[in-house]
Amino acid sequence: MLRNNMKLNYFVFIISIVNFLLFHFTFFKFVFNNLDYKSLNGITIIISLVILMLVLNAFVFYLIFFLSRYVGKLLLVLFFIINAIAIYFINTYNVIIDETMIGNVLNTNYEEASSFFSLRLIMYLIVLGIIPSIIIIKIKTLKVPFKKFLKTFLLTFVFVLAVVFANTSNWLWIDKNSTELGGLVMPWSYVVNTSLFYIHKSQENKKEILLPNAKIKDAKKSVAVLVIGESARSENFSLYGYERPTNPLLSKTENVYSFNATACATYTRAGIKCILEHTNTKKLYEVLPNYLYRNDVEVIWRTTNWGEPPIHIKNFYNKKDLRKNCEGDTCNYDEILLNGLKEQILASNKNKIFIVLHTSTSHGPTYNKKYPKEFERFKPVCSSVELGKCSREELINAYDNTIIYTDYILSRLVDNLKQLKAYNSMMLFVSDHGESLGENNLYMHGIPASFAPKEQLEIPFIVWLSDSSKKLKPYEVLSQNHVFSSVLNFLAIESPIYNESMNIFE
Repeated sequence: MLRNNMKLNYFVFIISIVNFLLFHFTFFKFVFNNLDYKSLNGITIIISLVILMLVLNAFVFYLIFFLSRYVGKLLLVLFFIINAIAIYFINTYNVIIDETMIGNVLNTNYEEASSFFSLRLIMYLIVLGIIPSIIIIKIKTLKVPFKKFLKTFLLTFVFVLAVVFANTSNWLWIDKNSTELGGLVMPWSYVVNTSLFYIHKSQENKKEILLPNAKIKDAKKSVAVLVIGESARSENFSLYGYERPTNPLLSKTENVYSFNATACATYTRAGIKCILEHTNTKKLYEVLPNYLYRNDVEVIWRTTNWGEPPIHIKNFYNKKDLRKNCEGDTCNYDEILLNGLKEQILASNKNKIFIVLHTSTSHGPTYNKKYPKEFERFKPVCSSVELGKCSREELINAYDNTIIYTDYILSRLVDNLKQLKAYNSMMLFVSDHGESLGENNLYMHGIPASFAPKEQLEIPFIVWLSDSSKKLKPYEVLSQNHVFSSVLNFLAIESPIYNESMNIFE
């Protein structure tokens, strides 16, 4: 039976133990995999981490409950529920709850979030979150006199300092692995990193920094279409040597060129910012669509996705806007981005047109729902949001089908542009980041770029030109930042910010 009046120091230490046992298997799995746990130094680190985790959690809980038992219980309930959800994603997708991942979570809309729903998630929530929360609510704790609190507080503080300084020789290892360790410790991974996210966000420029004015050099009719891919990794494109025919249409299309390229980041928001800005920076400079629109270029943005920086143009269309004038099953997929696009181009009274199509085709975990059934060329496919439960073959099949559908969309776009005889046209396809499909037991994306696997960073950079006389530079590897100056060059935009070394055209 639950004790009605438990001493606070007993209560917080028991809660700390429960928190340790329920939510830190992955933390210590990482520790054991990254040090020699049979050596004296390795044993010392492990024991010290166990002690620090138990004592520090109890220490913080003790402080919170002393200040307010009501707030303390409310926070503990919140921690256990969020811990349960976080540990589900850590165990299922091998994510790390760092600042980058917090940014991903806070920029996720309902449609994407709902795609992760599963019965296993509900079980995690009930068993690891709701049941412990009910017990926490029912236990009553005794109020602690100030003198006793102060004594316990000071003794614990001294003890923690002693353990920390006893591990001075291990600080280098802890610092080297601080991102992973900090992203796996509950509940402080999301508490600290959410705070850091909002601190850094508040430090960003409130208003974008305007770039120097540009001017259009000629009156030649030109249209440049930038297609921003979602989670498309070059490894699964047959244009890049993949053994499966995932690009059956583009591979037969004239004037298609593919470059090796790397992403700036492994998550959408940062990837798109990098594609659209003139240089890779944490500052918020005027992005390409805003810059061109301000300098008298017709700019159109169509999206079935999200995560873009602030776009200040007239013709911005999200999925809801696009569906108003679309009929049929294709309106549920990324083909909707092409609906009425040619007519919109022809209706423009400007000679220079820049279009962005932001897709969502290869975003997991529901790869099998991102394309019409007739594009399910490879079978069987993974139909579970718990990707680790699918076989390697099923997962790759589902993902490769999204690439086949991407190939179809790009091919249809090229066909539409070919019909615009009065225009010199370009299509440029660049993905926001890559994707992990079970390699090293990792899934999807979001691992910090500094140690992300190549699958999350190596992306396609595909160019189609209507004018076969226009030549491309023989780059071996491009970055997402090559888009800005390349578009300026193609549209004949003269600008002080133009960088010839970041232009792909001769």
